[in-house]
Amino acid sequence: MKSSILSLVVIAALFSSGCSQEQIANRGFSLPEGDMSKGQLLLTQFRCFECHTMTGTDYPADEWRLTQDGGIAVELGGVSTRVQTYGDLVTSVINPSHRIANGYSPEEVMDEDGNSNMKYYNNVMTVEELVDIVTFLKTKYEFKSYNETVYPYYIYP
Repeated sequence: MKSSILSLVVIAALFSSGCSQEQIANRGFSLPEGDMSKGQLLLTQFRCFECHTMTGTDYPADEWRLTQDGGIAVELGGVSTRVQTYGDLVTSVINPSHRIANGYSPEEVMDEDGNSNMKYYNNVMTVEELVDIVTFLKTKYEFKSYNETVYPYYIYP
């Protein structure tokens, strides 16, 4: 009896250790595979770079970017200490008010009613276009683990 319970525990541990944080976060959520090059073109077509920047890519000139008018440009991609799952990126596109990007104050990226300044494209973007954009964006994020702060053990008298 003990050996069968131990076997089940070992098998469960092996299966759980094989799942990445992203796989667990995306469990039950799946869209078809997208076209990365179409996604890159769609970001320009939907004029995402009026309010966003992305390092390491060649996009339209800064002359029409909102940053020229004193606005801010929210950066897409780059190094993150938080895994940007497929579900996170889809949510950010279809519900931009869901979460404020780190490093920006609500006053910079939200209106008086608490809604994101990002335009809602749900009524103009097809699911295929959404999938292509997210497929492209997913390749632009790099996860970087961080060292947790280690606190010394304190002995209280």
